[in-house]
Amino acid sequence: MSKDSTSVTRRDFVKSGALSAATVTAFSVLRSPEARAAAPIRVGVIGLGGRGKGAMEDSIRSYEGTKIVALADLFPRKIGQAKERLAKFDQKVADDHCLSGWDAYKQLLKLDDIDYVILATPPVFRPLMLEAVIEAGKHCFMEKPAAVDAPGIRKIIAAGEKAKEKGLNIVAGTQRRHQAEYVETIKRIHDGAIGDLTALYVYWCGGPIGFSEKTGDITEMEYQIRNWYHYLWLSGDHIIEQHVHNIDVGLWTMGPGSHPVKAAAIGGRSWQERGNIWDHHAVDFEFENGVRMSSYCEQQPGSFSRVSELAHGTKGRSNCANWITAGGKDWKFDKDALNPYIQEHADLIAHITSGEYINESRNVAYSTMTAIMGRMAGYGAREVTWDEAYNSNETVGLHENYADYKLGPVPERAVQIPGGKPYDKNEGWIPDPGS
Repeated sequence: MSKDSTSVTRRDFVKSGALSAATVTAFSVLRSPEARAAAPIRVGVIGLGGRGKGAMEDSIRSYEGTKIVALADLFPRKIGQAKERLAKFDQKVADDHCLSGWDAYKQLLKLDDIDYVILATPPVFRPLMLEAVIEAGKHCFMEKPAAVDAPGIRKIIAAGEKAKEKGLNIVAGTQRRHQAEYVETIKRIHDGAIGDLTALYVYWCGGPIGFSEKTGDITEMEYQIRNWYHYLWLSGDHIIEQHVHNIDVGLWTMGPGSHPVKAAAIGGRSWQERGNIWDHHAVDFEFENGVRMSSYCEQQPGSFSRVSELAHGTKGRSNCANWITAGGKDWKFDKDALNPYIQEHADLIAHITSGEYINESRNVAYSTMTAIMGRMAGYGAREVTWDEAYNSNETVGLHENYADYKLGPVPERAVQIPGGKPYDKNEGWIPDPGS
């Protein structure tokens, strides 16, 4: 994207096709350096891995008045890395606002000088931390996915409703919803450009995610958190952590509040020797009106590569991202567009400063829940309904027991066998007899 290394001005914002009048109004009000200095946006960051540091920088680039005022992470070394990155923007965080340890997020949320919080820890911690952010009265940017299981999703939705009562804005890290190309294309689909939807196809197929080696005397807990992507209790599996982006586009294209009513799936694990998630999933989702969404994701060496979405309708088809073909006529998005990772923070800040309201918690919860339903269908080797999945008490994460975990014991779980015995709170996960 052409403007990913500069702060957003009002002119940039108008050119990027901002999502609402409130967005442009906010930057009109705060357009002068004096106004930005008088009304800075103060941000605290919880979780300083790659995505957390990236979101921190995106926030700075999104608005010239952004000030990073607090940092929190389980590991002190991550704070040091973040401070080095901030120095490139001539920003510095006071030592007493640099917090580490299991309760670092709680300490950060006690600070008064924070307007919004970036949540970028592994997904398992998202429900608990969003609850805490809203309780503390802060606006929130939370990374996707929303949770790793249905109990976590219900917590996210409840926290989102609480945020609405308090007038607290929530933007999720499903950045395609803030990407001008997608916004314009899907609006045209909703306006009937390809007729009634008949089928959707969503893909995130590519190579594997890296795995860091265990060094020194670090505990198994730290080792797994360093490699959180590969552990079910931390990530929810890659159909949830990564493929949620494409699934979210499918639900967005279907229309507000949409979700499938049932899912059937296949999948498994063919090559990875570490971690315990699958490396390929294929799911058939069905919506109430009979439209089906075919979902494919894989992370295998030398794999077929495709990251995209496709919508078919009675009059034509579209990639949901930047082109539509219908009735012998083609349309293609051809405007300048701001980097969506920056745009999502710009949109949040615009709503905070304008007094307008945005709350994406339910959108990302439904998209994540759809992915969870797909995982449940694959792991269980059976058809799963939305109601069954959403109301399930099956857990893979920590939830209320979060505070009991230290850098030592770690949840144990064998790789799921398709159709194998599900989780039982008394017996735990039943391991593969051959493992």
